[in-house]
Amino acid sequence: MAPPVVDCVSLTLRAGERIGIVGESGSGKSMLMRAVIGLLPPGIVRRGGCVRFAGRDMSGLAPDDLRKLRGKSIGLIFQEPMTSLNPALTIGRQMEEGLALHTTMDASARQSAILAMLKRVGIADPDAAVRAFPHEFSGGMRQRIMIASVMLLEPALLIADEPTTALDAVVQRDVLELLHALVEEKGTAMVLISHDMAMVAQYTDRVLVMQKGVCVEEGTTAELLRMPRHDYTRKLLSALPRRAPARAVAPNAPLASVRNMKLAYGSGTGAKPVLHGIDLDIHPGEIVALVGGSGSGKTTLGRIIAGLLQPDEGTLTFRGQVVNRKSSGFADYRANCQMVFQDPYSSLDPRMRIRDIVAAPLRHEKSMRAADRRARVDEVLAEVGLAPQFAERFPHQLSGGQRQRAAIARALARRPDLVIADEAVSALDLTVKAQIFTLLSKLQREQGFACLFISHDLGVVEQIADRVVVMHKGVIEEQGSRDEIFDRPSSAYTRKLLSAVPMLTPAAGGGIDLVWRAA
Repeated sequence: MAPPVVDCVSLTLRAGERIGIVGESGSGKSMLMRAVIGLLPPGIVRRGGCVRFAGRDMSGLAPDDLRKLRGKSIGLIFQEPMTSLNPALTIGRQMEEGLALHTTMDASARQSAILAMLKRVGIADPDAAVRAFPHEFSGGMRQRIMIASVMLLEPALLIADEPTTALDAVVQRDVLELLHALVEEKGTAMVLISHDMAMVAQYTDRVLVMQKGVCVEEGTTAELLRMPRHDYTRKLLSALPRRAPARAVAPNAPLASVRNMKLAYGSGTGAKPVLHGIDLDIHPGEIVALVGGSGSGKTTLGRIIAGLLQPDEGTLTFRGQVVNRKSSGFADYRANCQMVFQDPYSSLDPRMRIRDIVAAPLRHEKSMRAADRRARVDEVLAEVGLAPQFAERFPHQLSGGQRQRAAIARALARRPDLVIADEAVSALDLTVKAQIFTLLSKLQREQGFACLFISHDLGVVEQIADRVVVMHKGVIEEQGSRDEIFDRPSSAYTRKLLSAVPMLTPAAGGGIDLVWRAA
């Protein structure tokens, strides 16, 4: 018999209470709450226990009776709204579906309720929004629409499953403040599933810590953070990013530079400017963090520097030489500038074994024989902490953290001078994220490559960066050393970004205190 995914977990939730469930990926957090609402995936069977909601045993309810509870009495907000919203239906039609199923409202009343709720969640033009499709909104707006859809029915219980994982710090804070306000306003009980301990600390009253399907610790949020009793809880708290001492980076001529970089998506009157004349230097051996909200142009700039996008205007220089797709040194530049993408599951070829994926950047090394390439692959896999047996596996046979290690190995196989890491840890849970950025910073120190670290996770940036560049709406708001930006920001936008990220201080009980910066 397979080991249990959730093993003898008990949870009581009172009306209006907010509970957080935390733990690493695979700890059983989501599966526990899916069992509550009867949405277990195929192959998962409940073998014991009972679920009572509002005094009613849900264990023996027929599918039709469960459907009457879902949405109306129990709402669920999924992690990624782009996959939970139907791309083929307008926002208005999707929001109306729940009201039509669970209320006696006529069409006019349903439309009025939808428009009022969209306005309540901060959608600037509700009339246009109901006619639009999900892909026409940003991630933050889609999540607001998802919250509006769920809260329209005023459920007694709200389950929020990693509701802000893919959002930047400011949008994440805005979405959670909105969710908190709606829950308080409606008197809704909430279960917040997350691996973000800072978010749980701010928005819950009580916390359950899960490990391998078991609840290892439970308590009030403030007490558990300050005085954790279980080793696993202490491990989770120790993985929260903390500022490391500043490094001294030798002042050298820039390794790579961009000047007056401009790019717009589309053409003619419909063109949307994304970059507005960016100037940026990256020096040898330094880690430059590029931060900003979603849509600020961070990834676009990183892809231009990597040679994956062609700018409309501007120059890119590498070791003092202008490089572009027509220049003779472009192939050498591409070999010396490698990229680590956000989602290794989509950036690693599913048909190739890890050994072949890591060896791919070496195929143009004419001086390397097959035996040399094999030795280099073994070497870099060892450097990123992957045992030899992983070389013969396919990407789907690795965990998320192992796949990202393989992606880093691929980027380092050519021993590049510049690595661009685009949200390289944002999709990982807390402890795996800590392992990956610790690995990346260790390899950077040992091998001396420069790194452009693109991220919306300011906690990670505070730990890893030498210099920070803040982008907003396609321009650089400010830049400076990490300590200058975090301790003495000059831009109002930077202060707003930092206000969404807590400072961590050790607590007397062996845990942590979280202090939120003022905007």
